[in-house]
Amino acid sequence: MKRRSFCLLGLIFVALWMSACSQDKTTVAEGAARNWLKSVDSGNYAQSWDDTGNVLKANVARDQWQELLARNRAPLGAVISRKLKSAEYTTQLPGAPDGQYVVLQYESGFEHKDSAIETVTPALDKDGKWRVCLYTVK
Repeated sequence: MKRRSFCLLGLIFVALWMSACSQDKTTVAEGAARNWLKSVDSGNYAQSWDDTGNVLKANVARDQWQELLARNRAPLGAVISRKLKSAEYTTQLPGAPDGQYVVLQYESGFEHKDSAIETVTPALDKDGKWRVCLYTVK
C-alpha cells in the first residue's frame, strides 16, 4: 500500500513539474513574441526578419518577408488592442521540423480592421533562445 501511494505521489509530482515547465516555456515564448511584435507594429519589417528564428529564415528571404508584411500587415494600420486568446506548447507543426514551439493567438484590433486574429509562433532555436518562426494575421 505504501509503495502504491509513493508511486502515485511520484506521478502527481512529475505531472505538476511537466505542467510548470510547459507554462514556463509558454511565458518565455510569449515575452519573445511581444518583443518581436514591437518591430512589426512600428513597421520595421527588416528588423522583424533579422529577429526571427532559423525556421522562418530557411524558408523566406529577407526581402520577401518585408514585401509580405508591407502587403498584408501595413494596410491594417496601427494596433489599437491585442489580447492573448490562447497559448499552446507543441513539438510538431505542419511543414516544420520537429522542435519546441508555442502557438500564440491574439485577438487584435487595428486602425483599419476592428477585429483580427494574429497567430505568432515562437520556436526554441539551437542557441536556446525563443524566436518567432511564423506570423499570420487574419
